[in-house]
Amino acid sequence: MKTNSPSGATPTGRPGAVDHGARLGVSLSGTNLERAGDYNQRTVLQAIRVSGEASRTDLAAITGLTAPTIANITRRLLDAGLIAEAGRRQGARGQPAAQLVINPGGGFSIGVNIDRDHITIVSLDLAGTVLTRATREVAFPMPDDVAAWLGGEITAIRASDLIDERRMLGVGVALPDDLGRVTLPHRPAGYEIWNDVDVAALVGTMVPWPVHVDNDAAAAAIGEAQFGSGMVLPSFFYVLVSAGLGGGLVIDGSYFRGAGRRSGEIGFMPDMTRRAAGRTVQETVSLSALYARLEKRGCAVTGVDALTGGDPVVAAVIRSWTEDAAQSLIEPLIAVSCLVDPAAILIGGRLPAALVDALVDRLNVMLADAGLPSDARVRRAAMSHDAPAVGAAILPFLDHILPSDAILMQAGRTGGLSERNLPF
Repeated sequence: MKTNSPSGATPTGRPGAVDHGARLGVSLSGTNLERAGDYNQRTVLQAIRVSGEASRTDLAAITGLTAPTIANITRRLLDAGLIAEAGRRQGARGQPAAQLVINPGGGFSIGVNIDRDHITIVSLDLAGTVLTRATREVAFPMPDDVAAWLGGEITAIRASDLIDERRMLGVGVALPDDLGRVTLPHRPAGYEIWNDVDVAALVGTMVPWPVHVDNDAAAAAIGEAQFGSGMVLPSFFYVLVSAGLGGGLVIDGSYFRGAGRRSGEIGFMPDMTRRAAGRTVQETVSLSALYARLEKRGCAVTGVDALTGGDPVVAAVIRSWTEDAAQSLIEPLIAVSCLVDPAAILIGGRLPAALVDALVDRLNVMLADAGLPSDARVRRAAMSHDAPAVGAAILPFLDHILPSDAILMQAGRTGGLSERNLPF
């Protein structure tokens, strides 16, 4: 069993332990040539991934690195099996230029999302393709339940022929902060046991690879930044609607955590609407709140799939909830637009796409009516439904191969893209 414990990690391995989005800020940390070389390799790999395919000349133009540096880096990436040549493109003169692409089989990871209403596990290849997915709809699963189910699913993934374990980078786990502390409808007695669970150790007993743990909204936003809308939107605010309500802020491609590492906590903001005085936004804008309304109307809803089943009573409750949710969200989103000025506000999570789209449409109308200096357009996140699990699976990629300013700053870092630091 291996678990990561970078600077700033909490002793219990709970969410928020890994700062995958650290930026220089007021720090005057320097770097050295080895660390800069690692960063350059990650940057070239990212440029190939974002471009889809690129020649060495393209990469020099994109990254600003010299042609000899690009040649050395791409040779190392080819030798490591992270990229491959995919034919040649005829240029204006001379020999056709070799096109470089990501090798999907160059690396693999597993992502887990543990929440109050489900457990989800996915596996990814280096291209970001979801190879396997399994989910279990279960209300307030206890640690033993989670361990038993995950153990079986991890065994199934390892037994499949889709994953090359020799190139496994690690396992990421995403779950809400304060999982055992926040009270939601029907929370069972004893659920506070999660307050004392070392999540990294729990998962680490099942696998021989490093385990990375993060907040679910942070993981979803990081995943969106790396493989979703962030490919074209460098800055955005992510709203995660799940059993609770969370948020995440990406600025210039990096996840911003804040001084207390709890940025984006939109769910705990006071609800400024008259009907919800004294309550938080999460008490209206969450699946738990929606299910409570449906239960009050006598609607038996067993999961998210039942929200689009065509029952007219369910549909009426959802329409009412959508309006109330927009009213509860609008003040926080106005604050986000005015204070941060992101390129977009993205809504993802477990809500069915039709419900997200209805909420998005209503919020855009309300933001336009607010007459803000710069109103961020609200959109459905590209990676919505399984975003925390997919984002969790990306955490090992960030640690080993994707670019991060932390590579240049963290003194004593042992990870990296250099061949001796890759796990294979």
